[in-house]
Amino acid sequence: MIASMTTDNSPTSGVQLLEVAPELAGQRIDNFLRTQLKGVPKTLIYRILRKGEVRVNKGRIKPEYKLQAGDIVRVPPLRLAERDEPEPLAQGLLERLEAAIVFEDKALIVLNKPAGIAVHGGSGLNYGVIEAFRQLRPDCKDIELVHRIDRDTSGLLMIAKKRSMLRHLHEALRGDGVDKRYMALVRGNWPTSKKRISAPLLKSNLRSGERMVEVNPEGKEALTEFRVLRRFGEFATLIEASPITGRTHQIRVHAMHAGHSIAGDSKYGDDDFSREMRDLGGKRLFLHAYALKITLPDGQVLQVEAPVDEMWARTLERLGA
Repeated sequence: MIASMTTDNSPTSGVQLLEVAPELAGQRIDNFLRTQLKGVPKTLIYRILRKGEVRVNKGRIKPEYKLQAGDIVRVPPLRLAERDEPEPLAQGLLERLEAAIVFEDKALIVLNKPAGIAVHGGSGLNYGVIEAFRQLRPDCKDIELVHRIDRDTSGLLMIAKKRSMLRHLHEALRGDGVDKRYMALVRGNWPTSKKRISAPLLKSNLRSGERMVEVNPEGKEALTEFRVLRRFGEFATLIEASPITGRTHQIRVHAMHAGHSIAGDSKYGDDDFSREMRDLGGKRLFLHAYALKITLPDGQVLQVEAPVDEMWARTLERLGA
């Protein structure tokens, strides 16, 4: 449980000191605050994190800081919302996400996330997949994202409904208990011999707040394995990418580093190649998390696959013709 050592129930709260219980160790500070500070807008939570107003053990931390058991989180005075209930999301979006579920049990949801939908709110977005599922599954008080995929990437996304499943899958992701495979349509003729790329990645934030990643010897180790699925002459190749490490934009940057950027990638792609894909009807990033294999807490192995959307399938059909 969270021990709230100082609280204030007035519209403007006082300073709060929150002690992190052992079962919440490993959770990101931003996710922790969003679940603990009921009625506080997400935009305000991210603002106080960016400004360094949230302290952990009297020190500044970044929004991606992962909490440890016993940490003391200092939250500055906040103006609380008029009501605790989140603003209802559009029914059409909720129905679309509900229909995209490919697996669900008492502890886990696996979703075939559509391209163009962020996994969570923030950075100017009022909502994402996790906010939607908190409305779709109001009885699941501990519902959290297990991992993230880019807003413009489609495919398999895991959402834990129980804290025990979240801990289990985080541990599995750090080891070899999760096998994630992506499909990507890349420029040019990808060589069969190019089966892996090991290149360190360095992440930086632009003044606008946009994240950019580059191959840099000062970055973190990153390894991606590749396999050719289908060739379209010298023009394009459909490949499978398996990220062994889980760095931000890893597959996109490694593909660009190999000289075969992904179609529709506005950050790291080739504009001419992406334009030709759009002419064929493919107005999207051609990166899709299509296969997932995980070992569940009871030892059973769950394998799921997610089909590509109609736009992707139609574009490849036209490309092949």
